[in-house]
Amino acid sequence: MISSVMVLLGMISWGGWSKTTLRLRMNLGFSMFVMSLMVAPVIDWTSSSTKLNERPSGAYGLTVAAVVICGLADGLVGGSLIGSAGKLPKQYMQAVFAGTASSGIIISILRIITKASLPQTPKGLKISAHLYFMVATIFLLCCIVFSNLQHKLPVMQQYHQRLHQESTVCTGTKFWAVAGKIKGAAFGIFIIYLVTLSIFPGFIAEDLESKLLRDWYPILLITVYNLADLMGKSLTAFYVMQSIRKAIWTATTRLLFYPLFVVCLHGPKWMKSEIPMVVLTFLLGFSNGYLTSVLMILTPKSVPLSEAELSAIVMTGFLGFGLVGGSVLGWFWIL
Repeated sequence: MISSVMVLLGMISWGGWSKTTLRLRMNLGFSMFVMSLMVAPVIDWTSSSTKLNERPSGAYGLTVAAVVICGLADGLVGGSLIGSAGKLPKQYMQAVFAGTASSGIIISILRIITKASLPQTPKGLKISAHLYFMVATIFLLCCIVFSNLQHKLPVMQQYHQRLHQESTVCTGTKFWAVAGKIKGAAFGIFIIYLVTLSIFPGFIAEDLESKLLRDWYPILLITVYNLADLMGKSLTAFYVMQSIRKAIWTATTRLLFYPLFVVCLHGPKWMKSEIPMVVLTFLLGFSNGYLTSVLMILTPKSVPLSEAELSAIVMTGFLGFGLVGGSVLGWFWIL
């Protein structure tokens, strides 16, 4: 998360990035993704002939480096894609975030399949892990193909031409001017992900128990969250809240999830049962998906077209800050 945010800050503060093409940034980012995902399987394959639980020297360092590269790729691809969608009609931004939610559904389905079909042994877990890397790499290769085709779409050519006519070089002064215009929306997206990441998935995966569902319980809750997130982000294809201010206030009220989840953890017995937790998890995911999509759709449209891409990247940066902050706060559930 930190390495991802660092890339977004670089894109915000360095005006030279805007001179590079979207196609170049996407190809570079997806290539970094593929490279980082290959590290763990390659380490495992090269160590298959060694004794169990032994790994080559430096394997841990290489794995951490791969995670950093993955974060850099995430910032580059996410910032470029969302920034580009910011200057297009709203259905394109909605499609981008519906896509992010769909990925969660795919991962949940894959986890259910692997858990149901593979034994919970070291060998079974290894096969499961390799399956994740294979699926992710296949999707990334498809993304590389599509990202090299999208620039041929008439709508992309039209808006690139229009932006080229109106755009100016991004400077620090322009950044702060744009950030000042959207500071409320930036706070809203920050608080959304601060709340979400401090609860999901850490609290759901680590702190809850069910005698009925046992180790299927966190998988079920994570699937419920991802399904609700997709529903929320898909709803904006039909209805978008037209007031940014209302969306910000609604996002702020999500702070109420903290006491509600605390009650589910330490409160009366009936609140610790599966149904209240499923309902709360659904509401957490649905509100996250809908409000994220609303703010990311409306905010770039609230500034001139020449500032739309920068405003979307600023929003993505504050989304990243929320992810980092939420990840840190998530430790308090464990502590």
